[in-house]
Amino acid sequence: MLSIAIEAAQQAGKFLKRSLGNVREIEQKSGEEKNLVTEIDRRSEKLIIDIIRKHYPNHDILAEESGRMGQASEYKWIIDPLDGTTNFTHGFPVFCVSIALERNGVIVLGVIYDPNFDELFTAEKGKGAYLNNKRVRVSQIDFLARSLLVTGFPYNITENPGHAIEHFVNFLMKAQAVRRMGSAAIDLAYTAAGRYEGFWEVALNPWDMAAGVLLVEEAGGKVTDFAGHPFSIYKKDVLATNSVIHDQMMKILERVSEEK
Repeated sequence: MLSIAIEAAQQAGKFLKRSLGNVREIEQKSGEEKNLVTEIDRRSEKLIIDIIRKHYPNHDILAEESGRMGQASEYKWIIDPLDGTTNFTHGFPVFCVSIALERNGVIVLGVIYDPNFDELFTAEKGKGAYLNNKRVRVSQIDFLARSLLVTGFPYNITENPGHAIEHFVNFLMKAQAVRRMGSAAIDLAYTAAGRYEGFWEVALNPWDMAAGVLLVEEAGGKVTDFAGHPFSIYKKDVLATNSVIHDQMMKILERVSEEK
């Protein structure tokens, strides 16, 4: 199953890279001006689903553009065919393909492919996390002031859901630096690889997080919701860290609740 996920992610990723700068149709999702979808998203998703269906026709699928499809199965593929659509439409080369496999409610496999750097992140539950077949681990920086963090903002940021702006300002004042790349899957993959110490975001979907969360956990990191409760990809909030700064980040997140 891992080899099939890798094949699908790499073929879709190469298609995305070839298509960069050739977007013909850009639409708004559900009337949200900033939440975009293109014909490239849809074609990438179809390519991935066709490969999976060829090998596993009876598996369930949850994909960003097509939604839930297939029949009830112990296996469910969770697909983001283009994470970083806004970047892609502007020709900004920070985007990827994310594919995860859930078995009976547990994520057991994750693949994230960044075609711009030809970086393939893979993880299987209990078997570690890898970048281009080389094992990766989270960083060991243990102090927030020396940490590089990353986050993202929801498309309805003007409404400030989950107090995203306050969280960003609080971390900006305490961390060494904060980045905002525009691809949650890449943010999580980089955290797993030790490039970031921590990632948080307030409003994500299962396909944004599924593969990346497994990568972080298999690289030795920790993933919870903002309050430290067990994490689920079907929740909206995620805190993923190298584990050693996890409590420090939780204290910063708690500030907004205390202030309210």
